[in-house]
Amino acid sequence: MGVEWYGFRHAAVLGILIAAIVLLLKYTWGSGAGAGRDQQKSALDILKERYARGEIGREEFEQKKSDIKS
Repeated sequence: MGVEWYGFRHAAVLGILIAAIVLLLKYTWGSGAGAGRDQQKSALDILKERYARGEIGREEFEQKKSDIKS
């Protein structure tokens, strides 16, 4: 009986360890956009980020910003 419980305990500890790692990774990376963030970014926030990264120029930024606000 001792040997059976020994194996069961190891399996239980391993299961708890794996579950803890999965939860930690899920919390760290979240569901995509940001860790621990419930809110999604607005269209204007995304547009500002694209402009800051240089993906779009000033004219395109201003036009899209105007489109979003209207």
